[in-house]
Amino acid sequence: PPSQRAMFNALKTRSDALSARLAALPEKPPTIDWAHYKAVVAKAGMVDEFQKKFSALKVPEPVDTQSAKIDAQEQEASKSCVEYVQASKARIAQYEQQLQKLRSMIPFEQMTLEDLHEAFPETKLDKEKYPYWPHKPIADL
Repeated sequence: PPSQRAMFNALKTRSDALSARLAALPEKPPTIDWAHYKAVVAKAGMVDEFQKKFSALKVPEPVDTQSAKIDAQEQEASKSCVEYVQASKARIAQYEQQLQKLRSMIPFEQMTLEDLHEAFPETKLDKEKYPYWPHKPIADL
């Protein structure tokens, strides 16, 4: 919608910036040269302790909770699209029948009032129900 265009553009800008930063990073992080640090650092056990802690460190990846919802919405949308297409085809068939009826009837120039009332029953005046002129309720005129 036009009212949400600014929000979408801001989101797209942020997404593109994050994608560019992510693409600039290497696939695997560079390996740490622990031997170099052992030679440089004066305290001997400190580098070994850092190495153990670093190898034990596991950064958990967040659990994806939204993909299942999005897939469900996508399936629901595709189902509703299929239903809409089927309903549209049914309406098209009905409209084609009406069009065929209109094409096959007598031209208006050659119609009598009886032909008109036969083709379009809603135009016939009900003189039994409304015996006085205008033969229809005033609200329907």
